[in-house]
Order: sequence, then C-alpha cells, then structure tokens
Amino acid sequence: MWQLLAAACWMLLLGPTCAYDKTRSSINPEANMNISEIISYWGYPYEQYDTVTKDGYILGTYRIPYGRGCPEKTVPKPIVYLQHGLAASACDWICNLPNNSLAFLLADNCYDVWLGNSRGNTWSRKHLKLSPKSPEFWAFSLDELAKYDLPATIDLIIQKTGQEQLFYVGHSQGTTIAFMAFSTNPDLAKRIKIFFALAPVVTVKYTQTPLKKFSKFSRQAIKALFGDKMFSPHTPFDHFVATKVCSKKIFYPICSKFLFTLVGFDVRNLNMSRLDVYMSQKPAGTSVQTMMHWGQIFNADQLQAFDWGNLDQNMMHFHQITPPLYNITKMEVPTAIWSGGQDIVADPKDMENLLPKVANLIYYKVIPHYNHMDFYLGQDGYQEIYQDLIRLIKDCLQN
Repeated sequence: MWQLLAAACWMLLLGPTCAYDKTRSSINPEANMNISEIISYWGYPYEQYDTVTKDGYILGTYRIPYGRGCPEKTVPKPIVYLQHGLAASACDWICNLPNNSLAFLLADNCYDVWLGNSRGNTWSRKHLKLSPKSPEFWAFSLDELAKYDLPATIDLIIQKTGQEQLFYVGHSQGTTIAFMAFSTNPDLAKRIKIFFALAPVVTVKYTQTPLKKFSKFSRQAIKALFGDKMFSPHTPFDHFVATKVCSKKIFYPICSKFLFTLVGFDVRNLNMSRLDVYMSQKPAGTSVQTMMHWGQIFNADQLQAFDWGNLDQNMMHFHQITPPLYNITKMEVPTAIWSGGQDIVADPKDMENLLPKVANLIYYKVIPHYNHMDFYLGQDGYQEIYQDLIRLIKDCLQN
C-alpha cells in the first residue's frame, strides 16, 4: 500500500505534465485545521481545556456548549461526552459535514457536548513531568485510559458544568475503556445516565482485523519492530498524502483502502470527497504498550488487565501474580448498543458473547450493512444511529 501511495506522490510531483491533473479537486479547508478550528469553521462555539490526570498526563478536552439555533444562556443543558477509538481522536466526531457529524448534531439539539482525547494521541501528548521522548511517558495501556483518563475527564466536566451526571458515547476502544471503568469504579458509573456503545469491543475471538497479527508476535519482537514508545503517530508525510494526494479523485480508491485496511469500510456509505479531512487526522497515535495489551486480549479471548511480563511487576501493580479480569457483568449503567453486520473488528459473533454480560441493556440494534468505521463516518449515520440515540436521551430526560 505504501508503494501505491509513493507512486501517487510521484504522479503528483509531475504537475501539469501529468494527465491525471485533469482530475484535480480542491482541498477541503478542514484538512489543514485542528479541532478548535474545525468547530469554529462551522460556526459553533468551543472551549478548550487541559485535563490533568492523577498520574500527570495532560489531555486535550474540547467543549461545544451549544449549537445553532440554541439559546446561549438557559438552564444547564444535558451533557453528552464522546470518546473515540484506538489511535484516533476527537476529530472523529466532527470530520463529516455538520448534518452528519454526531458532535454537531447533538449541539444543534441543544446538548452540551464534550470531546475527549486519550493520552498519547495528537492532542494529548503532554505530561507534568515526563517527556514524550521518554519510554516512561509511553508506559501505559488500556488500564490507564480506564483508571485515569476517563475519571479525570468526567471530573472536569462535572466541575465546569456543576451537573452530576452525563450521557456517554463511545466508539470501539472508547467502549472498551468504558466497560473497564464503569465495572470497576462504582462512583464513576453513577455519573453515567446512559452508556451508548457504538461497535463495542470487549472480546475479540472472532475479529478479522489484520491487527490480530499482534497476538502472534512476542513482546520482544513487537519492541524490535516498533520500539517501546509511540505507535502509529500522525506524521508530516501522512498530512502531505492527505492534502496533496487524497484530495484528488483519481486517488480516492487507493487512499480509502490505505485508510481503512485495518478496520474495513463500505465505500458506498462514505463521503469520498472528504477523504482528505479523514486522513489529515488519522492515525492519531497511541502507545506500543496499548497495542501489546490488545495482542494479549486477542490471545486470551477475555478482557484482562495488562500483563507486565513478570511476577514482580504484576504483584506491584495488582497484588497478584496474574493480571485480573474485568468483570463487566458488574456494570449496572443503562446501556444502548449498536453493532454492524459487516464489522470485521467488533465481529457479530463476539457481539453475541457480549450481550448476555450487559446487565442493564436498554436498547440493541444490528445494522446489517455496517462496518467498523460506519458508526461515525457513515452517510446514513443519522437514520441508522443518531436519531435513535437522541430519542433515547430525550426519553431519559423526560422520565
């Protein structure tokens, strides 16, 4: 795939002499914007905060306090918190047009929308003491995202709004860390009115994603290949490809395959004209240790804390020699789930295993044609998901 993109770059550099220049298309302006600029570009107000976790990480947190047509100052607006997936960012929720981006749709329904960013991604790569250049900064996995990031962000939201509860929306890994956090932290769970799980990932026995290959490598091999720091950051080359190559119609097929090869997609349900926006924000990066944690989950077929690789380390972290399991049956948060019939990450068979473990399942819908990315990029997202999600919020508020 990289060879195809390299060839595309060479054709680009040929300039006007290249016959493909006739297919040149303009770059979407958001492809060169950050989160706050994208929000502002579409006419929405925004606020930006630094969330400091108990272990010192500084997370970029964004707020859209109200939408178009909503009064600026009224009684407190219901809070909806959106959490992205693996190696992604808050941009996922605002990268489509406003009528098909969940964050903007919620704001236009007069909700107070908050966008989280997990440690290590493009917008959360700071620490009170540690440098991102150090291996110590990257010594985190899913456990820390659930134990520190979610509580810190939710605490900030509670502090800034004065409200005690909120609605939580997670996609993919954003659901994984929620299941982990809400099943182990009862005080945090009490703050969640409804947990909306889009393409939830808990067990991955049947997953077909190429990411499963991580489970085949030893830790030594993974570190030899990827080091012990950052995995899949967004680079200047990525941005060049997004804005100079993938903005051209002739390269849409190549770019779309490159972007979604690990998770699958449905080209018929994707706004191909916005590929440059999607790719300008992806991947957003995570830690190699997080990927090792996923490899462990692939192998074990159960949601378990990160195995530090030796008995002493496990004893230090868990007070036992083996990492504990996350018992998600203990989570009592009202939960609504949407899954995709074509999802190669959150496979339908894994979904069948998950559903009986959700103690307070209030809604479930299978979307037969959906793959993993359709849940926030799909052009029919409003019809298939968002209108029902908003209805569930309204019903909850009325009861």
